[in-house]
Amino acid sequence: MADLAKLVEQLSELTVLEAAELVKQLEEKWGVSAAAPVAVAAAGPVAAAEPVEEKTEFDVVLKDAGPKKIDVIKVIRTLTNLGLVEAKTMSETAGAKVLSAVGKEAANDAKAKLEAAGAVVELK
Repeated sequence: MADLAKLVEQLSELTVLEAAELVKQLEEKWGVSAAAPVAVAAAGPVAAAEPVEEKTEFDVVLKDAGPKKIDVIKVIRTLTNLGLVEAKTMSETAGAKVLSAVGKEAANDAKAKLEAAGAVVELK
């Protein structure tokens, strides 16, 4: 077995160019790349990051009523139980919250119904 302390001492005396040449020769001899361990080491802290908490409450926001305004008003009335005037006002207001703090399934269902009626909708 090699004397590790002696080996460390010899490697410490290498110039930068000699160390680079040593790396090339070791890569060729062992069939490896010195870049692979660096990439793995760099990926380590990212994997250790805390998991992102999944959002559970969503707001259904109307961006644009689209060309079928009457159909959108009908869907808004169904989803919110608003009167005709309130639903019409909401359909004319860009950025209006149709539903607030609803679950993911309810938000996706409302979004699908509004988009089917021709509206542009965003979940926040």
